[in-house]
Amino acid sequence: MLNHSLGRYRLLGFIEGGSLLVLMGIAMPVKYILGDPALVKSVGMLHGILFMLYIFETLRQASARKWPFTRMTIWLLLGSFIPLGTFIADYKLLRNQA
Repeated sequence: MLNHSLGRYRLLGFIEGGSLLVLMGIAMPVKYILGDPALVKSVGMLHGILFMLYIFETLRQASARKWPFTRMTIWLLLGSFIPLGTFIADYKLLRNQA
């Protein structure tokens, strides 16, 4: 999987999606229930960096692989805004890519 750029891109999608789940499922409840914003600060920064990398890499992969903009690229980009979206986009769009 990690031997080619698509495999590394898919891994980045899993990590970015996981960071969003940690941010929304753990860090945000800790902030609002326990009143401790420290975890949101650190996880939020990490997620922001991963999010920007994912957006950049999506556009790079789309250009290099000549993916149809509406069919592939838009759906992959939208998936990064929705919890579990990168996992669903990977399953529906990328699992059969070579």
